[in-house]
Amino acid sequence: MASKLWEKSVQVDKDVERYTVGLDREMDIYLAPYDILGSMAHITMLESIGLLAKDELDTLLAALRDIYADAVAGRFVIEDGVEDVHSQVELMLTRRLGDIGKKIHSGRSRNDQVLVDLRLFIRSKIEEVVECVTRLFDTLQRQSERYKEVLMPGYTHLQVAMPSSFGLWFGAYAESLADDLMVLLAAYRVNDRNPLGSAAGYGSSFPLNRTMTTELLGFASLDYNVVYAQMGRGKTERIVANAIAGIAATVSKLAFDACMFSSQNFGFVKLDDRFTTGSSIMPHKKNPDVFELTRAKCNKIQSLPAQITLITNNLPSGYFRDLQIIKEAFLPMFDEMKSILAMTEEMIAHISVNEHILDDDRYRFMFSVEEVNRLTAAGMPFRDAYKKVGLDIEAGNFTPCKEVKHTHEGSIGNLCTERIAALYRDTLAQFDFEHYHKAFENLLK
Repeated sequence: MASKLWEKSVQVDKDVERYTVGLDREMDIYLAPYDILGSMAHITMLESIGLLAKDELDTLLAALRDIYADAVAGRFVIEDGVEDVHSQVELMLTRRLGDIGKKIHSGRSRNDQVLVDLRLFIRSKIEEVVECVTRLFDTLQRQSERYKEVLMPGYTHLQVAMPSSFGLWFGAYAESLADDLMVLLAAYRVNDRNPLGSAAGYGSSFPLNRTMTTELLGFASLDYNVVYAQMGRGKTERIVANAIAGIAATVSKLAFDACMFSSQNFGFVKLDDRFTTGSSIMPHKKNPDVFELTRAKCNKIQSLPAQITLITNNLPSGYFRDLQIIKEAFLPMFDEMKSILAMTEEMIAHISVNEHILDDDRYRFMFSVEEVNRLTAAGMPFRDAYKKVGLDIEAGNFTPCKEVKHTHEGSIGNLCTERIAALYRDTLAQFDFEHYHKAFENLLK
């Protein structure tokens, strides 16, 4: 059985070990490729300052590239008795290379190792989420243009209010994602800073070149103050979780609308049969289970920032083991958000729209404001026009004109689809994922 990196002459109690390690081995599998990349950058820097010989660096890098290939292919495992991914990588190097493998830890702590692992992991996962958000955004925009002529009731207080359209409905969620992407960009920039070299939170007496590792790992800049680098643990996850929660909130609202609008009492949309299930007792039922589960999963993700806050809000500066618990909820969040976005995109792409909603007379009063505006445009004072239409409704004399002409920006007749797309694309272009891809390619050559 492997010893701990920190173990000296006294072995830890096995029950205590199980309690303190918790799910770290399972969670650290998420971080394995990034831990290896961080080590490759770190030892490259160590060679530049004379703490490794050139032949030692070459030997270590070759072995780390092999281990990285295993991690990417899903073959990397953390063995029983090994605490975490950092210990496993060092153990594998030492088995292969002997004492050379013991040199990779000079000038760093597991504290800044996990910090850099998390930053690299988050950066990659944000890119994957952005790809999924973009596909959903594009689908919503296509549906907005496709159904822009189809009117539907707009609601306030869940009461029939004014004319809306499916162009507005789909387009509203597209623009919401455009705003969500801006917030995610801000979180990405907070994350895209290098903490490596902060060691246990107080730096190192070795002459580390932190600018070099920043460039090798493709970070935009570094966390300069070593104490603040350690303070970023938990804070960064909370900021990123808040950004992902914003996307989840948009999708959750869309899921609620879709469930409501697909019910018999509304009948505005029909979900593809693939996304519905039946009842064990009622043969007519088609339940919107997939959207219901989407809503619940999104709401669960929205709880994550609060979990992280409660774990971290009464911790002073410095490292504490409490921070380990964040990984259990945070790391799997990205894959869940990606699956939600992919499923929602598929459902929206195949949703059917009722193009004859207004044939139902219950919606005639949604045109009352249109009539008030028509009378006002003809010269009647607005308040008088409002009163006249109200009295006509009370007397049963209101006959709606169902032709709607809205021309201002963002209205039924002027959706501003291209402007919303430009807003989205402008934000998307600022992520610059290619910068870190090139850095990784250079490391792995």
